[in-house]
Amino acid sequence: MGDAFGLLMLGFLAAVVGVSLPGLLNMTAVKISKNEGQRSATSYVMGALSIILVQTFIAIFAAKIIDSNPFISNALHEIGFVIFTILTVYFIVFAKKIDQKKQLKKEEVSHKKNRFFYGSMLALLNVFPIPYYAFLSVTLASYHLPIFEKSYNFIFSIGVVLGSALMFYLYITFFNKSSRTNTFVLKNVNYCIGVVTAVVAIITLYKILR
Repeated sequence: MGDAFGLLMLGFLAAVVGVSLPGLLNMTAVKISKNEGQRSATSYVMGALSIILVQTFIAIFAAKIIDSNPFISNALHEIGFVIFTILTVYFIVFAKKIDQKKQLKKEEVSHKKNRFFYGSMLALLNVFPIPYYAFLSVTLASYHLPIFEKSYNFIFSIGVVLGSALMFYLYITFFNKSSRTNTFVLKNVNYCIGVVTAVVAIITLYKILR
């Protein structure tokens, strides 16, 4: 029960971090909500979430193969440490505020009626979740969490979907409010993500040196 809840929460938090940056999926959700209403936005989000769920399963399966090879697993930890260290420096030191108005202008929304299908297609183009959750799965397995067992695999994936859904909802909600709120959220989200990536980098370094 403890492992199940832990993996659910870890999947949830991982998705919150992964979907928190402005990108094609969440900014398109914002524009659909503004232009076509909540119903179209919800359909779009459900389509995107369905693909994210599949991508998480694929990532965990790939991680299981990687984890069975100690050399690949160790190399992945070292690569992950470098990547998360670079991300930490970027988010805390170099990341600038993102002009959400400019971003919204760049993201063009197709006028297809089937928003569920549209969300699915855009999510398919976004391959970032697969290496992201694969690395995370290998890391969790190294701490003897049963993420590769089918039931726990499913629980972790559900956590990912719930966390992703929350971030989509927050984006739609915040960007439909005043520009002052939008600016505050985007200004501070970089620092929050920087702290999270720093923690992951430290844990990964500890694992490498142990």
